[in-house]
Amino acid sequence: MSLTTFAALFFLVWWVAFFAVLPWGVKSQHEGEVEPGTDPGAPQRPLLLIKLAATTVIAGVVMAVVYAVWESGILPFDRLPMPFASPNR
Repeated sequence: MSLTTFAALFFLVWWVAFFAVLPWGVKSQHEGEVEPGTDPGAPQRPLLLIKLAATTVIAGVVMAVVYAVWESGILPFDRLPMPFASPNR
């Protein structure tokens, strides 16, 4: 797996994991004290640094598994059916 392929896959996995992690532990302001001038549905404490760290760890674990499968040959990716590949392949 080339570095470019790894970076592209990591980027995609990271963003999917980030959107999955975002709702963890969020309490909206209407559940507590609403700050004047803000939307009542806005989060009280978004804890973004913790969520960024959790996302990076999750993406790292997923990419480690993908890399191990890719390099070990357990699932040969070159033999998977490709929908847009030329028929000469």
